[in-house]
Amino acid sequence: MNRNEMISRIRHTRDPWDFIIVGGGATGLGCAIEAASRGYQVLLLEQDDFAKGTSSRSTKLIHGGVRYLQQGNVSLVLEALKERGRLRRNAPHLVHNLPFVVPSYDWWEGPFYGIGLKLYDMLAGKHGFGHSKFLSREKTRQYLPTVETEGLRGGIIYYDGQFDDSRLAVNMAQTVVEQSGTVINYMKVVGMIKENEMTAGVQAKDMETGEEYEIRSRGVINATGVFTDQVLHMDDPKANQMILPSQGVHIVLDESFLPGDTAIMVPHTADGRVLFATPWHDKVIVGTTDTMVEDALLEPRALDYEIEFLLSHAAKYLEKDPVASDVRSIFAGLRPLVSQDESGDTSSISRDHTIYISRSGLVTITGGKWTTYRKMAEDTIDQAATVAYLDDRPCVTYDLHIHGYHNHADKFGDLAVYGADAAGIRDLLNDKPELDEPIHPRLRNIAAEAVCPS
Repeated sequence: MNRNEMISRIRHTRDPWDFIIVGGGATGLGCAIEAASRGYQVLLLEQDDFAKGTSSRSTKLIHGGVRYLQQGNVSLVLEALKERGRLRRNAPHLVHNLPFVVPSYDWWEGPFYGIGLKLYDMLAGKHGFGHSKFLSREKTRQYLPTVETEGLRGGIIYYDGQFDDSRLAVNMAQTVVEQSGTVINYMKVVGMIKENEMTAGVQAKDMETGEEYEIRSRGVINATGVFTDQVLHMDDPKANQMILPSQGVHIVLDESFLPGDTAIMVPHTADGRVLFATPWHDKVIVGTTDTMVEDALLEPRALDYEIEFLLSHAAKYLEKDPVASDVRSIFAGLRPLVSQDESGDTSSISRDHTIYISRSGLVTITGGKWTTYRKMAEDTIDQAATVAYLDDRPCVTYDLHIHGYHNHADKFGDLAVYGADAAGIRDLLNDKPELDEPIHPRLRNIAAEAVCPS
């Protein structure tokens, strides 16, 4: 996947592209795979790194969304559970099973959450990752040796998926290219081309060279997440605001706070949120928050009270109370929630996706989450093809393998996340053993990973 080769395509392509997709996060990449795999001519443009924004700031979970059962949104949970199963089949090198334990401290918590998780199992059906069950106090401590024991009655264990979000995004970009699509990063869309008041392409600027391009297409898809409104205003300066950004903050703690391979799920915090503490690369991720913010920033910053919220709630479930000095890293992302009212409570807004067709024919897809990116893309391309007067072509992504697909990637050890590409890294190490050195004393990544072309 060579950027110069990709740019040469836009220089030498005379006919309009079928689709230009703006945005290289989970949604845009998913749409590009969907369209390219159907045989459409696809160009994806991203202003920065692929998955630079929200798509690399997730809790690293592929899940049905237990919290949505509490909201009564069974259809959203059902759809997400199906997509969770499909993604594990199509990218087994990146998605794996992760056990979660819900500790119970009140008499009613075990039966109440146990029933909800049994429903979760039933909805998953053949796509299930494992069956939930009740745990005794002793069993709970075996799974969670550092859980707060005062008042602990037991727990419920259930299973969901964990994944590497950034790596999946890279593999998705590679998949687009394998399907004859074109993807270019650091290519910012700065305007729309119109013909008879209808969208006919984009104006783009190469952020590395400053060169500008006018690129024509039959359809344009806005998949820019929290920057959706910026693209809508390029199309129509009078467009109403569509996105209500919600900030999600995660903190990273040492593994000693939650050793092992089992996560904690807190189903109901003081303000009604769900909280996770999950093992991740010899560390622990705790998150997330749900805070309304005014501005959509590429590099959002965690607020002090968000960090304190996570620390104080983690302390309720861990024997050792984490404090600010224990935080090893912080990352924040913005959810592109579709504005529905003025209540100010983003935790109650549905994460379901929304497709909006502008008068000019610009197709906007927003909302949703990593787990359902494939379904979002399927729905989007179905509508976008109609808007662009393109012939209808069937979806083939249900069983389309993502680049790197490997059923037994765990045999590659620390290189498992590369799937089939791990063999190339091993070959490189055989030729240049000096590359088998960490790129940083605190990281497990080695130099060969940085220089291998895969």
